[in-house]
Amino acid sequence: MITPELEAKILRLFDVEKWRVGTIGTQLDVHRTVVQRVLAQAGRPKTAIAHQSRIDPFLPVIESTLQTYPTLSASRLYQMVRERGYDGGPDHFRHFIAMHRPKRPAEAFARLSTVPGEQGQVDWGHFGTLQIGRAMRQLLAFVLVLSWSRRIFLRFFLGGVTANFLRGHVAAFEAFGGVPRHIIYDNLKSAVLERRGDAVRYNPQLLDFARHYQYELRAAAVARGNEKGRVERAIGYIRKSFFLGRTFRDLDDLNAQAETWSTTVAMARRAPQDEAITVAEAFAREQPYLLPLPGAAFPAEDRVEVSVGKTPYARFDCNDYSVPHDRVRRVVVVRATTIEVRIFDGDDLIASHRRSYDRRVQIEDPAHVLALKLAKQAAGASRGVDRLRHAVPQSQELLRRLADRNANIGSETTQLMRLLDEHGAQRLGAAITEALHQNVVHHHGVRHILERDRIQRGSPPPLPVPLPDDPRVRDVSVRPHDLGRYDEIGKIGEEAGS
Repeated sequence: MITPELEAKILRLFDVEKWRVGTIGTQLDVHRTVVQRVLAQAGRPKTAIAHQSRIDPFLPVIESTLQTYPTLSASRLYQMVRERGYDGGPDHFRHFIAMHRPKRPAEAFARLSTVPGEQGQVDWGHFGTLQIGRAMRQLLAFVLVLSWSRRIFLRFFLGGVTANFLRGHVAAFEAFGGVPRHIIYDNLKSAVLERRGDAVRYNPQLLDFARHYQYELRAAAVARGNEKGRVERAIGYIRKSFFLGRTFRDLDDLNAQAETWSTTVAMARRAPQDEAITVAEAFAREQPYLLPLPGAAFPAEDRVEVSVGKTPYARFDCNDYSVPHDRVRRVVVVRATTIEVRIFDGDDLIASHRRSYDRRVQIEDPAHVLALKLAKQAAGASRGVDRLRHAVPQSQELLRRLADRNANIGSETTQLMRLLDEHGAQRLGAAITEALHQNVVHHHGVRHILERDRIQRGSPPPLPVPLPDDPRVRDVSVRPHDLGRYDEIGKIGEEAGS
């Protein structure tokens, strides 16, 4: 890159000292093509070099081609002259083309002026990422600038979704106490979905939002930096004056600091349209000309339809939020603010959770978990009752009397099922009939009758856990341990004590 000092020295040696191009290049330790490019850009006449260049015979072809196709690449031109006999190297050729390529005339932009309350400009500023748990979230700054007073509103968000874009507007309008008559947007997806020349298709949510606040949407023309220059300069100012070198605990702390900076440091700078006053004073003059706020703020929420699968959770923004277990296999609607996630089944609010910006996290309501557990226990008890009813019909009368006494039917059913596995349906039925006849309404009474009958029969006590039918398990031989060693240990203890 040629510095201004080197460029001035080249021009002085050429104009004042009358040095040739080669001499200047040698003495300043730069290539002669660099000297020629500086002279050409300064409007100096082309100078002949000391020797005949290989490229001279091909100059007419190169210049005529560049006049017709000024953006044609140097590599394509090099191939063209190679096919015509040029045997020079590509590096020198590229330097030559850079020096002779026609320059596009610089476009001048008119400075746009506005009146108080007329215009605002909006854009996102990218400020890296923020690690939250296992999630890496984009850190974006929503910036709205009032074009006349240069009042800046700044609010940081985790991601540039449309809901965050609208939340930024709502907060800015409330901070300003009014709405500019029209707002200029860059061609970002939060505002412009599609553009073909002057035909613009706006985000329908933004259209509803603008209709609510009664301001006009305007999309900046492509490659027209002067139309949205105020907000772009404001983002650069925010980056240098506020963000660089700043530390913060979390997003809330960062936004609290941003609000303080916006209402102090940013308001104390001089107003560009009148340096005799500050931005705060300019805003005080502009504020009465803003459109009044409507009676209610626009509901800027994330709204997503979510399918709940077999498990009672609705997935939203990479996390799972619990719902009541009786709402599985349904499509629900998630409505989320920056703080809260609410889940609706039709018009019914079925769950409310604090929003998480982590990822792959289960956010659960203890009431949902408890209800599912109780439902599973009740279902297990119901299955036990059905099996007991089919195997031992007498059990229904016992369970009915237990229910009249407000006993725990689930626990009683479990104990009766265990007795069924240990003694079989016929003996259990007879024991329940005898217990009912004796008005012994409890599984302990039934167990006592079964044990009495077992002892009278001389049967061994039942195994607490039935062995599987696999003969390898039933026929295994277990060698009992010799208990004589315990007698020896006892004698050793007695001798030591004596």
